[in-house]
Parts: sequence; structure tokens; C-alpha cells
Amino acid sequence: MLKIKSYVKVNSLAEAYELNQKKTARILGGMVWMKMGNRAISTAIDLSGLGLDTILENDDEFIIGCMTPLRDLETNEALNTYTHGAMKESLCHIVGVQFRNCATVGGSIYGRYGFSDVLTMFLGMDTWVELYDAGRIPLTEFVNMKKDNDILVNIIVRKEPLLTCYLSQRNTKTDFPVLTCTASVIGDEARTVIGARPARAMVVEDKKQILKNFRNMTKKQKEEAIEAFAEYASENVPTSGNMRGSKEYRTLLVKVLTRRAWEAVGGMKNEY
Repeated sequence: MLKIKSYVKVNSLAEAYELNQKKTARILGGMVWMKMGNRAISTAIDLSGLGLDTILENDDEFIIGCMTPLRDLETNEALNTYTHGAMKESLCHIVGVQFRNCATVGGSIYGRYGFSDVLTMFLGMDTWVELYDAGRIPLTEFVNMKKDNDILVNIIVRKEPLLTCYLSQRNTKTDFPVLTCTASVIGDEARTVIGARPARAMVVEDKKQILKNFRNMTKKQKEEAIEAFAEYASENVPTSGNMRGSKEYRTLLVKVLTRRAWEAVGGMKNEY
């Protein structure tokens, strides 16, 4: 059972940061995951009065407030145009609309959950997090940082030229994913992200540079590179088993989803 001793709806980020320095204090997001825990919270800190539930766009980036519901990301026309529909695909299978109206992007990213579709999707873009104390940090760095008492304020997506595809495998439609995959070309960089391994999402380092210069490959070169990289990913992405799938099944899915996602990015297949 979740027990909260005191609740504070803060008037500023400075107030929230000061309160959050206590070890047993917690920032509240959408409360869809936290409420299922068994813990005692000395001070529950509510950021909902600070206007951090907006999606702003300028010429260079999207600035997404930490209290923005997942449903707002799912239905945002500009984000979905930029991601070629991948943003919506990464969110539309998460439980249901009512749930996505409550769950926040800040809670999803800050939690760095192993099952997170959201984390897998945002790692597939040039994404940065803005922390109250530490400032802007690349999400690729933040995902591996130890949790501390800083506050995640905004998620920033830089508008690099983007080709991307998001895929997931689920045993049932609204269940947690068995495996997630984002394939992207960000500017000239080919990036593959695998999540729900069931550990937190990771960027697959292409040490052999199999997908280098992917945009400019011929169709035959793309086909050969995709097959080679899918095999490479399956050999280099650590997986394990749990109630949703075995280690062997997840390793197979790494290969299959990586191949399918890169075929979609390469224009060989539009959807699966």
C-alpha cells in the first residue's frame, strides 16, 4: 500500500527541488505506476500547477513538459508528422486511452522502466532531458545515470532530419511489451534501440558500422546491410526471460523486429 504523510502542490520548481532533497520525498507524475508500490512517502510533491503539461514547437526542437500526458503525445499532429507516425505507434498500445490521459511523459522517462515503450521511442530520436539542477543532458546519457533527487522538467527533441519506425511485440494487445524496437536515421546517424529486454532500453552500438551511410545505399545494399545488422543485433543485445517470454524468444524477436523496422525505414515495407 502507498502511504503519503503530506502532500504539497508547489508554486515553483525551486520549492519542489528543495522539498525533493529528502530521501523519502517523491515527485508525483500520473500516479499510474507509483500507486501500485508498497512504500511510505514523507512528502508527495505535485507539479501540476506549474504549466509543465504543454508541447511547444519552434524551428529547432520540440519542448515537452514533464507533466504532459502520453495521450497528448499520441494525438499531437506535429510530433506524428515529424516521426512518420512512430510516436503514435509507440503509445497507442499502452493499456487504454484513460490510462494514457493520466500517465505522464516525465514519469515514464524519469522512471527508466524496463518495459517502457516511451523510453524506447525517445531514445530513437535526438532527445535531451532538461533537469532543474543539472541542465540539459542527452537522453542516451541520462538513461544510464543513477537516480538522484534532481527534477526532470522538460524533454527536448531536436529536429534533425529523421527517418524512423517503431515496433513492439505483445502477447495481448494492451499488455506490457515482450520486446520493443526503434530504428532511426537521425541526420546521417543510423540508430537502433531495443527495449523490454526485459531490462531498460538500450542503443545497439554498431561497432562494425554495418548501417553507415544507410540513406545513400542502393536497395540491394540496404537489404544486405539489414540482414547483417539484424543478425549482429541478436548476437549483441543482452536479453533474459520472465513471465512474458523466454530469453531465447526475446533474442529471436531482436532479430525479427530489427529487420522489420529497418526494412520500413529503408522503404522496402511500409507496415507490419
